[in-house]
Amino acid sequence: MCVKLYTQKKLSQLLNMNSVFFLHISSQKQQLEVVINSKITKSYPISTAINGMGEVKDSERTPCGWHRVRAKIGNTQPLNSVFVGRRPTGEIYNTDFAMSNPNRDWILTRILWLDGLESGKNRYGNVHTASRYIYIHGCPDELITGQPESHGCIRMKNADILDLFNLVPVNTKVFIE
Repeated sequence: MCVKLYTQKKLSQLLNMNSVFFLHISSQKQQLEVVINSKITKSYPISTAINGMGEVKDSERTPCGWHRVRAKIGNTQPLNSVFVGRRPTGEIYNTDFAMSNPNRDWILTRILWLDGLESGKNRYGNVHTASRYIYIHGCPDELITGQPESHGCIRMKNADILDLFNLVPVNTKVFIE
């Protein structure tokens, strides 16, 4: 579980750090912000874990702290492409398809696979973000309601993940609180 939510002062310190470009994910605001040269340049609605924040494997919680984009997956796939195990299935999500698969955890359009950067907090052992398969990914747009509802990943609307995917390179830093 996150030790604390960052205060506005701490967030100001984050925004003024030497990193020229990073992503800031706020579970409290259910927002992902793109920070360039200490300024928030874009903001997207997201959904973090319904079970809250935490780093332990199989907790279905969203991990906190510093991460990086380990891999970008799905570059050539069409909007609403369905992924299973980080591989496109060849299926395209639509409401009829969703009704025939009511219990599926949809991973759509693009995947930004995260890796923790803080040893013992979100890297290595039973808290390793990458081995927990935590992603920023597309989902059915209607699931982005301003509430935490994921199984640990950071969900985004499909047009938003497409936009973000095209903006961020591998190794982009990501701060999650």
